[in-house]
Amino acid sequence: MIDLTARQVQILRAIIEEFITTADPVGSDTIDKKFQIGVSPATMRNEMVYLTDKGYLQKHHSSSGRTPTPMAMKLYVNELMKERELSVADEVSAKEKMWKSKDVVDELIQEATKVMADRSHALGLAMTTNRRMYHSGYANLLQMPEFFDINVMRQVLKLIEEVSLMEEIFEYGDSENIIHVVYGAELGNQFLQPIGMIYTTVELDNASFQLGVLGSSRFDYAYVIPMLKYFRGLIKELAT
Repeated sequence: MIDLTARQVQILRAIIEEFITTADPVGSDTIDKKFQIGVSPATMRNEMVYLTDKGYLQKHHSSSGRTPTPMAMKLYVNELMKERELSVADEVSAKEKMWKSKDVVDELIQEATKVMADRSHALGLAMTTNRRMYHSGYANLLQMPEFFDINVMRQVLKLIEEVSLMEEIFEYGDSENIIHVVYGAELGNQFLQPIGMIYTTVELDNASFQLGVLGSSRFDYAYVIPMLKYFRGLIKELAT
């Protein structure tokens, strides 16, 4: 963030949060009216041009608005976003749903994908070290405008069917962080550009696996990330 001023950070955060809410490219007029940054329209446009030149925004081909790049989204996730604290009701409900499967690891993983899909309104998925895939929540994808494009949906289904492709994504997103984020725009496939995946690695005594959610890049990160952290700990607790 060393190449951004406080005002540029404020503008970038506003653009990202508006894009997450609407799925539409964001124009300078929208930011000026809705977020009251307190600068002239000319200054706002100049700042957006600067953020584009620095690789944080990209100009949308069908409008004058801009959308955040994967670099901007990762900056938002890692430094600009404030995680929401999970409610006791959320934690208790998740634990109750998964308790019945605690004695069989395969069933526990499958149940985890179901609950994660329900909570994130995305596709819940997991993959074990022996390359077994678990997934749940396909219908959630059809509620997101990004997946109205049949080419996008086809590529996502292909991705999930081919374990080797999923392995590549997990390897690509690997980092020292507990939670990893990968965007379709980073994978070199134009039809995967609107998607994102958030995942973590769960280490058990006799097994390890990746657990995450796949959907639009416009996740409710402030909720999904702490939820995924909670599931990581919950699975370890229930499986011991």
